[in-house]
Amino acid sequence: MAVPAPPAIGARSGRGGPEPEALRFFGTTWVDHGRGYALRRVVATVGSLATAFAACLILRFAYDGVAIADVGAFVGYLLVIVFAVCSAIAFRKTWDGFSRRPADPAREESLRTLKTIGFIGSLIAYFLRSFTEAPGERLRRTEYETALVAYERRRTARAGNPAGRGGGGGKGKKAKRK
Repeated sequence: MAVPAPPAIGARSGRGGPEPEALRFFGTTWVDHGRGYALRRVVATVGSLATAFAACLILRFAYDGVAIADVGAFVGYLLVIVFAVCSAIAFRKTWDGFSRRPADPAREESLRTLKTIGFIGSLIAYFLRSFTEAPGERLRRTEYETALVAYERRRTARAGNPAGRGGGGGKGKKAKRK
């Protein structure tokens, strides 16, 4: 299954110019920090922590189920180690995803199962990142501002009389045909 490309930054909405990419739970409120941005940050922070806590309780019940089944200490240790390693990898991949796009989307796709098993690590990364910004805001803001600068440069280069622009690529007046 192919990984869908991220939405285009240069999508048009009638105004012209690039549009900001929406963030999960925040939409485009991150651009000007308006329309309930602070409340959304608080809810995202508390919600991710509460969800991580609930997930830990569910894992505790699963561990108790394995203990009741009396499958042995090795299986119990193995279960704890698997969840700890998967959570650490999920935390790191989620945290890195907030600051840069994945270099290899196919590799990210192959790690999806591992990140699903270690979902608590992803929730904790979301919780910690929510203290400083909307998770992924810095990456989207940098991309958006870069797109705006490039758009303005293209727009101003096209504006006005083309003959008035210097450095016309070495093209001069065409010679008259005889």
